[in-house]
Amino acid sequence: MNDYLASLPYPAIIETLDYEAILAEMVADAAARFVAAGIDYDVGELETDPVKIVLEAAAYRELNLRARANDVARAQILSFARAADLDHLAGFYEVERLEDETDERLRGRVVDAIRGRSPAGSAYWYRAAAMAVDTNIRDVSVQRAGDGPALIVTVLSVDNDGIADQALLDAVEAKITSDPVRVVSDDITVAAAVFDSIDIAADVWLIEGVPQGVFDALEATLRAAWDARQAIGLDLTRSWITAALHQPGVQKVEIGAPAADVIAVDNRAVALGTVTLTFKGFAR
Repeated sequence: MNDYLASLPYPAIIETLDYEAILAEMVADAAARFVAAGIDYDVGELETDPVKIVLEAAAYRELNLRARANDVARAQILSFARAADLDHLAGFYEVERLEDETDERLRGRVVDAIRGRSPAGSAYWYRAAAMAVDTNIRDVSVQRAGDGPALIVTVLSVDNDGIADQALLDAVEAKITSDPVRVVSDDITVAAAVFDSIDIAADVWLIEGVPQGVFDALEATLRAAWDARQAIGLDLTRSWITAALHQPGVQKVEIGAPAADVIAVDNRAVALGTVTLTFKGFAR
């Protein structure tokens, strides 16, 4: 999920559902009504009690109704809306889903569109326009050199190991230099992201009794996790590497390389180079 959306608290309007709590509330309400009517009837004492059976059915229907209300609420919230519901939310901000575009990517573009609503040449303004070009664009960075008109737009691709080809760069340039997008005074340069290849080395201990296959899968897991996260200007931290390697069954991880966090600059992206994991045995 987009980092901004992920940082928001869970919506209070979405209710935590509890069938037993709903049933208990209904039983208590029925018992109070019997007392008020002067009827000596102990509701819910027996599972075969007709009143208890009716209340159980009613509680289940109430649970389904509240679940439906939750679904309706989610459909109106950008973080949770999916498929056609998300398309309608995006349409409100004049953002249209691209062919084969995922919900997650579309959400990110909606956030960019909201942040860049003022057509004054902000970074989000240009980023929103560039990300709308093609789903093969993983990330876009927009940097302005001081207060001048020079802008550098850096593109990270999904394909070709992240390196944007000339056709993709040309498409981005055509979009962001078009009359509806480019601020007249801006001088825009579009370039592919430059990669810094970082080697990783770590010692790994498994929990006693865990099969060797858990260790064998760690490199692929690490690479997949970074591939899903990779972005222009995103640092590769030792703590993130440790967390990514701490899969179920792993007891201990000691990072040998990199020796310090890798700080990425704005127009560069970090790529994983050689990954050397050493199995050190089992630990408790």
